[in-house]
Amino acid sequence: MNTKNKDKKKLKERRTREKIKKISYGRYRLSVYRSSNNIYAQIIDDSKGLTLVSLSTIDKKIKSKLKSTGNKDAASEIGKNLAEIAKEKGIKKVVFDRGRYLYHGRIKALADGAREGGLEF
Repeated sequence: MNTKNKDKKKLKERRTREKIKKISYGRYRLSVYRSSNNIYAQIIDDSKGLTLVSLSTIDKKIKSKLKSTGNKDAASEIGKNLAEIAKEKGIKKVVFDRGRYLYHGRIKALADGAREGGLEF
């Protein structure tokens, strides 16, 4: 990949995170990464630099339930399960960090699944 394109992607991520920091007010951040085959989500405490909850389609428990790991159904399932784990740990409100990805498709499905599971953002 061209280094110019990599720089553009990093710049877009940084721009998104800066906007999130302005509106977060001390809430945790729900960060999302997607590849062509999998989707990953984690809840991060930026003030301490800790990952509190993480889940992805590579986890054996999740992967066994799914037909395919790279579609909207898998993303929605990750969102629901992540919300359940977060509620057990006492996390209710988060800020959604979509990174460099547009808010549609698998990213939107994950966000909707997390809302269904009980997270507020």
